Amino acid sequence: MTEKENSFAGLADVKQLTLGAAVASLGYVFWVVGGMEMIERLAFYGVKAVATLYATDPVSAGGLGTTMARFGTILMWWALVQSLVPVFTGGLSDRYGYKPTIFVSTVVKILGYLTMAFFPTFGGFFVGAALLATGTAIFKPGIQGTLVKVTNRKNSSIAWGIFYQTVNIGGFLGPLLAGAMRKMAWQNVFFACAAIISINFFLLFLYKEPGKEERLERARLAKLGKVRRESLAVESLRELAKFHVWTYLLIFSGFWFMFNALFDVLPNHIQDWVDTRAIVNDVVGPGGTDSAFVKFFVVMSKDGKEILPEGMLNLNAALIMTTCFLFAALSAKMRATTSMVIGTLLATVALFLSGYSTLGWLSIAAILIFSVGEMLSSPKFSEFIGNFAPSDKKAMYLGFSQIPLAIGWTLEGKIGPWLYDELASKERFAREMLAAKGMALDAVSKIPQGEAFQRLVDFLGQEKWEVTKLLYQSHAQTVNMVWYIMGLIGVVSALGIYAYGKWIVSLHRPASVTERKAA
Repeated sequence: MTEKENSFAGLADVKQLTLGAAVASLGYVFWVVGGMEMIERLAFYGVKAVATLYATDPVSAGGLGTTMARFGTILMWWALVQSLVPVFTGGLSDRYGYKPTIFVSTVVKILGYLTMAFFPTFGGFFVGAALLATGTAIFKPGIQGTLVKVTNRKNSSIAWGIFYQTVNIGGFLGPLLAGAMRKMAWQNVFFACAAIISINFFLLFLYKEPGKEERLERARLAKLGKVRRESLAVESLRELAKFHVWTYLLIFSGFWFMFNALFDVLPNHIQDWVDTRAIVNDVVGPGGTDSAFVKFFVVMSKDGKEILPEGMLNLNAALIMTTCFLFAALSAKMRATTSMVIGTLLATVALFLSGYSTLGWLSIAAILIFSVGEMLSSPKFSEFIGNFAPSDKKAMYLGFSQIPLAIGWTLEGKIGPWLYDELASKERFAREMLAAKGMALDAVSKIPQGEAFQRLVDFLGQEKWEVTKLLYQSHAQTVNMVWYIMGLIGVVSALGIYAYGKWIVSLHRPASVTERKAA
């Protein structure tokens, strides 16, 4: 096989094992790393699910009292650090070991959570987010590199689907934790997350690094001068320069732009515009619920009459953690790029729906559709790049998989909140209406950030959802425009993935029948 043929060998699909056979083939190390990822995601999403709400909450309520546009600066740098660092730390994991890098990452992440807790300011949260991003960036390549090494081409689709499912157990529990903690004090959210991530120190004792003997042998030969070891930066750049690698990474950036809008912008949209009272009335009856159990697991307001934004978004993790293995089995029957195209288009439809009205049930439908799209595309993306990575560069290539996240999330982190501030900010619309209704401009300007809507409610003497309806009717077109712009990016991304898939098919046409079904 020529070098070029070898480069593309991992792009061809291999017939997958059945669901039962694939699960039975997974060893204990797979479940240990799944557990570590679940714990890490529980802590991470405990903060990420409420970060936007914390930032925009007024200082009088314990929040940062900042605008969405200003908070976008934190999100941009958070995304940039978390996404670009793995491009280099992935190579470190391959060279120096997965276990040491996972240990270091856990320490750094604890420092990030504690910084957020002890320094409740914009600057403190900025530094905490940078530490959290760095720790996550170091953590990911070692975990995912392990996953690739303890699976094979016949069970990889099911393995990645189950892994993604365990991840979302953490993603589901994190917002529940945050919802309960923030009702007491915002600081409690960060302390709880620092304690939870510490559990991974125990799981590291159970972890056995796959391929350790090979890594140590390569290191021994390099030390004796029998194997030339290049600079990690040079080696990484050479791999990135391969056409099928960088085009794949670039094309998938649009999906990550959309994905992060769900967590960075949608919480504010739900808090500002989505009326969840009808959902509560339909499910538990008029007047809401007094059950502490229901309030905790649904993440409801203290009076039990509304669902908080993190509760709505938690439907995403809930669906994934209960059904991802089914969608993994479904996607195993498709070409990888076909699954990714369908998933990206479903996520696009969901974004279009998100801004369509203030109806809570429609918002739920959008979140569930997005979740199905995510299950068909996100695990397949990581599986695909892990399969075509060279055997001694698995963590490096999975570090590369953060590049689309770097592009998509960094752009969204700045553009998404800015767009929302310009086109859909309830706070800004409330200030404008206060001035239009006769409040002096000087008095309006002195209202603390995050308190303008409540001032408008008091000024008009109406119920808050009546005032919300009034504001939405006046600005529906611009509010919707935020989500239409996000959705159009998804359409472009889906077209790019489709074209890439067609190109891969053309590469395999001369090959044998079993290799002809392209990824």
